[in-house]
Amino acid sequence: MSVVIIGGHERMERIYISTGEKHGCKVKVFTKMPSDLGRRIGNPDYIVMFTDVASHKLVLSTLKISKKKNIPSFRLHNSSLQTLENALTEIKELKH
Repeated sequence: MSVVIIGGHERMERIYISTGEKHGCKVKVFTKMPSDLGRRIGNPDYIVMFTDVASHKLVLSTLKISKKKNIPSFRLHNSSLQTLENALTEIKELKH
């Protein structure tokens, strides 16, 4: 299962990836807005957005991409590790 994480703290990027792997997910993390976001996101199973630290432009662009590609997305206000673990657990439950 693949998950894209939008937002979050740069210093936590490796922790987000290792937590995703611990939950059996392949994870891509975008803490800043790349110029080619739509292409770089690809076709993940889910998108998780940390809205507290992501720019409005990044969140709106991600929502537009998720609607266009029909990718389910989770919006989380807190970018903590526990919040990510709860979201990944919920995603695994939805997947089964």
